[in-house]
Amino acid sequence: MLNSDSDRVDELLKEDTMKHLNRREFLKGAGSLIAAGALPVSLVKVALGAGSASENFSFAYISDSHITVPAKGTSVRNWDRGLIRAVAEANLLTPKPEFIIYGGDLAQLGKKEEIDLALELMAKVDTKVYYVMGEHDYYLDLGKHWESRLGPQWYSFDHKGIHFVILNSILTHDEWTHSKKWSTPMDRMLAMARLDNPSGSPFMVGEKQLEWLKKDLQKVSKDTPVIVCSHSPLQKIFKGWNFWTEDAEKVQNLLKPLNKVTVIYGHVHQIQYNQIGNISFHAVMATAWPWPYPQSYTQQPSYLPELTVQMNRADPFFERDATGWQFVNMRTGNVDMHYQLPHNQNRSVVFSAQAGKPVDTVYQPAEKRIQPQTHF
Repeated sequence: MLNSDSDRVDELLKEDTMKHLNRREFLKGAGSLIAAGALPVSLVKVALGAGSASENFSFAYISDSHITVPAKGTSVRNWDRGLIRAVAEANLLTPKPEFIIYGGDLAQLGKKEEIDLALELMAKVDTKVYYVMGEHDYYLDLGKHWESRLGPQWYSFDHKGIHFVILNSILTHDEWTHSKKWSTPMDRMLAMARLDNPSGSPFMVGEKQLEWLKKDLQKVSKDTPVIVCSHSPLQKIFKGWNFWTEDAEKVQNLLKPLNKVTVIYGHVHQIQYNQIGNISFHAVMATAWPWPYPQSYTQQPSYLPELTVQMNRADPFFERDATGWQFVNMRTGNVDMHYQLPHNQNRSVVFSAQAGKPVDTVYQPAEKRIQPQTHF
């Protein structure tokens, strides 16, 4: 167990940093996107090519830490350690990312002390952080404490010729959110916190936010690359686990007029990728734990993209298995995702101009795949 005392946090960060100091020279020598170690940090390099009016830059991506505080002054070491190591690694990256995007689920049950501890750990990064709302941050107090610390639940910004959109994709029907069946706010939180949540409700962006998004995108040239960061996938994969956004098609329709769009999302704790029209989709890994793929754990049908080649994992005796990390190279507006996976074969999912979609550079041919485990 780890308390939230600042000195203890500093001590743990220093411990992890010392373990990785030998990597700093390697990172400098590599000169670009390699961040050594099996850690859940994504480094995104936006490189738009010769003649572009945009300036190349990189940013990092951390997601799904699920910081848990069972009692005052305590927390779950495994989840803390994943985030602490990610922060330490991000601070060692060369070139240094110009900012970090945190992909949602700072907390496990949305408690003030969980969010505060997560933000205390994140405060150790030495660059600006943009935050995405996750359902574990939201459904206890409907995001009030998160907002008091971090600001609006959805917003946009521009950076060196790229338009970034941060969405809150984990809202749901008001009738469910404010139902009288919830004896306490924690009952509502627990219903949404489950993976298989029969008492839950589908995620959505909602009409108010869709109207805001429409107006926001009207200001953007169709030739401007757009990166959308959400927590849930802005596509429909498996409703039973909320790998699903109910109004995903409405969001996609608003993005269709743009030439180059990439959606980066968390929530699923696993490698996923897809292409729908002009939109490339990429999931990022979690710092906390992996989720199984729906069809490996249930006999119900799912809509996992046919493009996605599943990971072969997980080792329940290795706490960091399938938490991985990835660095991302973005050229001419398309993403190449490189996953570094402990105790697994590293993976690269690269946009193919010829195919017009992301493909796995090794495992896309069916005969080369390692079959995932079946759990039922």
